[in-house]
Amino acid sequence: MPAQVVEDEEILSKFQDEKTRNEAFNLLLHKYQQKIYWHIRRMVIDHDDADDLSQDVFIKVWKNLGGFRNDSQLYTWMYRIASNECITFLNKKKQKNNVSLDDVAYELADTLADSSYFNGDAAQKKLQNAILTLPEKQRLVFNMKYYDDMKYEEMSQVLGTSVGALKASFHLAVKKIETILLAED
Repeated sequence: MPAQVVEDEEILSKFQDEKTRNEAFNLLLHKYQQKIYWHIRRMVIDHDDADDLSQDVFIKVWKNLGGFRNDSQLYTWMYRIASNECITFLNKKKQKNNVSLDDVAYELADTLADSSYFNGDAAQKKLQNAILTLPEKQRLVFNMKYYDDMKYEEMSQVLGTSVGALKASFHLAVKKIETILLAED
């Protein structure tokens, strides 16, 4: 029998009570950990980095959940934290290595090629390599729309960007990816 999915309202209610706070957090982890991990993983590629960043995200969620104001969906709020952690991580990687974004994309592509955790076929690998050439914000928008089927309104809440700008960003990302994929054939 599959585990029952608990509604966000129940998780938040349990989190407010000191006696059920740990149970609430376990329910939240069970419900969202995999989604958050894969959102991060598609941005940073490396499993270990994604694992570390996921832990950082859930530590921030634990510390800040008491102040969650319900002005967005819990999922959207957590995605915003995860997205910001990814961007911060990638920026630190650029600064630490004193390299350009293109060099980071090449490094991530090498990580993808060597990854024992990536078991996709050649077409998936080509798509991932094409996605890695996108600027961070376009990559986030593309991943959220393509993989997570997120609505533009939700993305707007996560990224703090207008719906129109997100649509334009997604359109540009798709065009760039198409160009890369067609050039490789």
